[in-house]
Amino acid sequence: MKLPHWPRRVFAQLLLSQTVVTVGVTAVTAGLFLAPVSNELDHDAMQRALSIAQATATDETIARAAATRDVVAAQRNAEQIRLATGASFVVVTDLDGIRLSHTDPGRIGHRVSTDPEPALAGRSVTAIQQGTLGRTARGKVPLRMADGRIVGEVSVGISDDSIRRRLLKMLTGILLCAGAGLAAGTVATLALARRLKRRTHNIALADISALLVEREAMLHGIREGMVALDEHGRIRLANDEALRLLGLPEDCTGRPIGAVLPPGRLADVLTGRITGTDLPAVRDDRVLVVNRMAAAEDGPVGGAVVTLRDRTELESLVRELDTTRSLTEALRAQDHEHANRMHTLLGLLELGRHEQAVAFISEQSGSHAVVAARIAEQVQDPHVAALLAGKTAVAGERGVRLALAPAAHLPDAVVDPRALVTVLGNLVDNAVDAVAPSGGGRVEVSLAAAGSTLLLQVADSGPGVPEELREQVFEEGWTSKDAPAHRPRGLGLAMVRRLVERTGGRIVLDTGPLGGARFTVELPEALLTDRLVEA
Repeated sequence: MKLPHWPRRVFAQLLLSQTVVTVGVTAVTAGLFLAPVSNELDHDAMQRALSIAQATATDETIARAAATRDVVAAQRNAEQIRLATGASFVVVTDLDGIRLSHTDPGRIGHRVSTDPEPALAGRSVTAIQQGTLGRTARGKVPLRMADGRIVGEVSVGISDDSIRRRLLKMLTGILLCAGAGLAAGTVATLALARRLKRRTHNIALADISALLVEREAMLHGIREGMVALDEHGRIRLANDEALRLLGLPEDCTGRPIGAVLPPGRLADVLTGRITGTDLPAVRDDRVLVVNRMAAAEDGPVGGAVVTLRDRTELESLVRELDTTRSLTEALRAQDHEHANRMHTLLGLLELGRHEQAVAFISEQSGSHAVVAARIAEQVQDPHVAALLAGKTAVAGERGVRLALAPAAHLPDAVVDPRALVTVLGNLVDNAVDAVAPSGGGRVEVSLAAAGSTLLLQVADSGPGVPEELREQVFEEGWTSKDAPAHRPRGLGLAMVRRLVERTGGRIVLDTGPLGGARFTVELPEALLTDRLVEA
């Protein structure tokens, strides 16, 4: 015979197991309740029998009948008491335990079936005993004369059938209560099972285990960060990539976002205070793209799921693309300018003004070389020198004069040229963007070494930044420029500030000598002291 399978669905298993538990608990409870009730009924019956026996023993007529062995008087009085009290029997004996009364007259004159000695010795006795009339609850007392002399015993019995009848009457009520409790438990179990069925989408228990395994493999295998938050903003789950991108501690689960992330745009995006899609944010020197999706309101849990993509390398490529485009435009403009110069040179040669042609060629060929040589003389780090040379050319094509301060000097001892190029490049780009629309503006860069500390200043002749906005410009996502389609704005200065503060430095924005904005950056431990000594 093939045994039925245990149900696979979660709600079915819960319904079956809870029903079994409810039935079992109800049965055990009813049994535990009935046991003391049965004992209590037996005790009540014995006490009732004892009370009837004690009342009978106070009858002097019965005592005299026992003393004189008057069977007729003893039987008559005993039967009257039995009929009046509803007892099963009222037996009177003499000192030898011989019956003087009994419900069955044929047993009169015979010794009682149970031991009469305790009662004849003067003790009252209660017991459940088996006698000639079956199992009864008995009460036995000594029968005394007025002077206290014991002349026999009185034994009264309550039939076990009457006790059981009382128990059955009570059992009906008990079973009704147990049935009501069982019905209520079954209904509650059914409601809980139906609710669980909706919450678990009627999936099998084995499928839940498989889903958990697959979820763990997926979460820790994907290259995107994922953070699950509950309705109170506490972290419920974070995969390995999220821990890396956000710099979260391993024990972040259960902690609110504000306890593991500093205040700022990133924390606001994760908690939903800032809404939108593909929101840019900065964490240390990383540029992240964040998306937050709220959980369904009718789902099993509230909260939200946040995904994170690392855009740092892409942002660097976009910046390089912007630089390449700027250089391309600069080369196109230079090509046009070069054509104009060649036409000018051709005209001078055709007019026979050879000396003016030679002077014109010398002037044009030497101007760019002089600028590059001056930059290389003042800035000995090749990365920074190349950056400034390229930015100078691009700025010149936009009508902006970019120059180094006369006292600017940077030795070839930079610890992290890449970080310095990022900081300086962003500040120069912002300065050029600020003055280019007006035309004929100036941007001045100052570099100075103070021991191992590097001091950097970028000042422009633009409109400047109002004092009330000088802190806001460093916030992620804040910008006064139109964002192009291929990249978000409002990340450059935020990233610069993070880079500077990560090295223990500081950045200050005020009004410079050119009338516009001036950014002053102090980078401690940015220069190698051993190279400074050699230089």
